[in-house]
Amino acid sequence: MAKKTVANLLVDTLVAAGVKRVYGLAGDSLNGITESIRTRDDIQWIPVRHEETAAFAAGAEAHLTGNLAVCAGSCGPGNLHLINGLYDCHRSRVPVLAIAAQIPSNEIGSGYFQETHPEHLFAQCSHFCEMISHSDQMPRILEIAIQTAVSRRGVAVIALPGDIGLRDAVDQQPRLHFPEPRPGLCPSDSELAALAKILNTAKKITIFGGAGCAEAHTELIELAGRLKAPIVHAMRGKEFIEYDNPFDVGMTGLLGISSGYQAVMYCEVLLMIGTDFPYRQFFPKNATIVQIDIRGEQLGRRTKVDYGFVGDTKTTLRALLPKLVDDKDDAHLKASLEHYHTARKSLDELATGNQREKHIHPQYVARVLDELAAKDAIFTCDVGTPTIWAARYLTMNGTRRLLGSFIHGSMAGALPQAIGAQVSHPGRQVISLSGDGGLAMLMGDLLSLRQLQSPVKVIVFKNNALAFVELEMKAAGIPEFATDLHNPDFAKMAEAAGLLGLTAETPDQVRPMIIQALKHDGPALVEVLVSRQELMMPPTVSLDQVAGFSLFMLKALLSGHGDEIVDLAEINLFR
Repeated sequence: MAKKTVANLLVDTLVAAGVKRVYGLAGDSLNGITESIRTRDDIQWIPVRHEETAAFAAGAEAHLTGNLAVCAGSCGPGNLHLINGLYDCHRSRVPVLAIAAQIPSNEIGSGYFQETHPEHLFAQCSHFCEMISHSDQMPRILEIAIQTAVSRRGVAVIALPGDIGLRDAVDQQPRLHFPEPRPGLCPSDSELAALAKILNTAKKITIFGGAGCAEAHTELIELAGRLKAPIVHAMRGKEFIEYDNPFDVGMTGLLGISSGYQAVMYCEVLLMIGTDFPYRQFFPKNATIVQIDIRGEQLGRRTKVDYGFVGDTKTTLRALLPKLVDDKDDAHLKASLEHYHTARKSLDELATGNQREKHIHPQYVARVLDELAAKDAIFTCDVGTPTIWAARYLTMNGTRRLLGSFIHGSMAGALPQAIGAQVSHPGRQVISLSGDGGLAMLMGDLLSLRQLQSPVKVIVFKNNALAFVELEMKAAGIPEFATDLHNPDFAKMAEAAGLLGLTAETPDQVRPMIIQALKHDGPALVEVLVSRQELMMPPTVSLDQVAGFSLFMLKALLSGHGDEIVDLAEINLFR
């Protein structure tokens, strides 16, 4: 029997770890690995047109499954392109392994063609990054990388020179065969008693939950019922918290609404659970703040915390619930829910498709999409305005999923994440809410949809601008500059790539075009010409921002853009 190569053993080890596919772009330094994958039927090579797409796609798979996903890049520029997507994976805390191919081992350090040093380049976006320079390091170094990515929920990188991958392996089999450990983590009995005392004696409690509440929906709802507490969620917590939740009062933050903001700002005790919400200006100044997080290093890093507890949400809440009394006054909850219903009505009034209007409101597009999408649809959204519309108008139900670059904040993530979602979930409907700026940045991977025959539906919010950047400029008192986008006809571009391409130019065309795309047996793109001048106000506006808008209006007059002026008196600042 022929001896295995290091590349063969690498692929064996990935399969033993449960990996089903590797996203990447082929290159000669990856030949050993791609050849090993070619000869097998238990793992796939998923070709994409840009390595950044490979990293985002792997991150989407890891997010949806909770399992290790893998991407690869050839030496030098190839693996450099992985970095942005890997930053997103790492900051989103999803387990991803990146294989960074390296130049021939005997040329390292000589300034050779395409030479870089991956062990340095990936250090800030990974928990583990090492080079395999000897055959007898495989599979041990790879298995350490896998265990690190899985246990610490982040990125691990191995650098492998192409010639090392083709050498004979010393070991012939993977070494680790146990399933992923899933321990529960809970505060001590004395800490739980202290936490229960705080909550039992407090009157106006608001719960603020994030992505750390995944898999603990039942416990969270029971907690809110005991405490008579409204629940506010961060963006990454939306898919896990919003559904079947009679205590939901929406989001706070830049994408949120006034009810979420007020429930946080006017409580006596803010109970933060599994959230690393970054915006300090949206935390209360005078409330007692209690934080529960599985990572102790996150306690108190966003706002002052009076009581911090280390534990995972499900285990901690299960241990806490029996210690709580059930005789709370519900005045704070009722007021918060009433405010939410008012704010929700105001948002819904914006999502109209008035046939007499010339422009299409992007809110209406998101609302129609929410109505027509499958009950178990997977949505991805680009940063900026598509994330706002996703946050405010997509309804989560416990089976739908929502992905985006919500921490790293990278443009161009929606299409690559949709690819990873669709490839790993071939029976699910996958819909990308793409901005025209974000889509254009990695538009080449429309070709990947065609090549993979991946039936992703791409909805393009085309306003010919970096619209959220414009709003930020206006808030700072600066007339928009360098935000115009001279876009192509995206529907025709999609057709040229082999997709179904459709365009909605008027409100009455939105619904039929989306219906046609969703019914299409294959990839489809709907280009929707949405209004550029949509104000997306945060739940509260500072005096500095009001001053900024006033300054913008003066500068707009002086520069001849008076037709774009918005009367601040007509703006509902709580939208």
